[in-house]
Amino acid sequence: MNAEIEREDDEADVENAGAADAETDASAVSDDGTDALDEGEWAEARHLLYDMVSTPSVSGEEEAAAEVLKAFFEAHDREVWIDEVGNVRAPADDAVLLTSHIDTVPGDVPVKIEDGVLWGRGSVDATGPLCSMAAAAVETGVSFVGVVGEETSSRGAWHLVEDREEPDAVVNGEPSGWDGVTLGYRGFLSGTYISTSELGHSSRPEENAIQSAVAWWSRVADFFDEERDGVFDTVTTKPVRFDGGPSDDGLAVEATVDVQFRVPPRYTIDDVREVAESELTRGGVHWNKPIPPVMMSPRTDVARAFRVAIRNVGGVKPRLLRKTGTSDMNIFAGTWDCPMATYGPGDSDLDHAPNEHLDLAEFDSAIDVLVDVCERLADD
Repeated sequence: MNAEIEREDDEADVENAGAADAETDASAVSDDGTDALDEGEWAEARHLLYDMVSTPSVSGEEEAAAEVLKAFFEAHDREVWIDEVGNVRAPADDAVLLTSHIDTVPGDVPVKIEDGVLWGRGSVDATGPLCSMAAAAVETGVSFVGVVGEETSSRGAWHLVEDREEPDAVVNGEPSGWDGVTLGYRGFLSGTYISTSELGHSSRPEENAIQSAVAWWSRVADFFDEERDGVFDTVTTKPVRFDGGPSDDGLAVEATVDVQFRVPPRYTIDDVREVAESELTRGGVHWNKPIPPVMMSPRTDVARAFRVAIRNVGGVKPRLLRKTGTSDMNIFAGTWDCPMATYGPGDSDLDHAPNEHLDLAEFDSAIDVLVDVCERLADD
């Protein structure tokens, strides 16, 4: 009998230990913050966001994240495929095309949830906007594309404008804050200046290729520095790489300068190119494919729909924004003649930052706004 009692006590201890372990495990689950994913109307979208942020998707390595996104649309019986460049395509009602980018910049930001805030690379730029648009597209039945390569060459957006018909309206996904909508971006022009000169003794007074390169860039930068009307309305000039020295055969001096220009809507790409080339005294510039500036009217159907939706969701005055950088909206506006805007949850000051994070409540609000916008535009 004593042995049986001892055996029962041992079993009770095991059961108690198991219960204690279970309590510990339950506490661990609660403490990691993921319970917040199950809160609210958009719990499924929150889980998608968490899964996408947890899946590395640096530019050029978006395949795994694209499969996660594709599976979300398949689960909702939507037509969806991954095209030849890696874009996730889910066509439907082209009254609105919702599109954002799958790729992120490099950087290890540990994925975690604290106090209803999701931390991780891409949570703001632009997995948050991307997943809010995926949820809104499923809810409203409008078209969706997750594009690749936005952080580098925008290969996904360039392929899209060449491969599909123009939609009735476009909403591009980038962080604007749930109560803001972006209507303008500067354009982007880059190129490489190349010059050579005969190699001579350094005591000779003639200007060599390196001096010519320095002088050329100084003249170009000075020209645009003369007009300062705020950053958005100014051409920003940046040399990003400078090489120079004797040629391999020792007979010449060579110089190359990689340059970049951010171009406001009041200028065209050709205007900036013309200025740069007019300042040449030696050598030439090989230009890369440009991205034009864009400035949409606040009176388009898309802008009006956002103003109404933001007021409806949060009772606040919408913020109309202009950004000094460049986005895929520039590419869409350069090809498609339809109204568009850029929108998404998140603080753009956290783009590419080591502390990138997104409030899940703001994510939910952005979905509410997008659903309202899509329904209004589809009804119109």
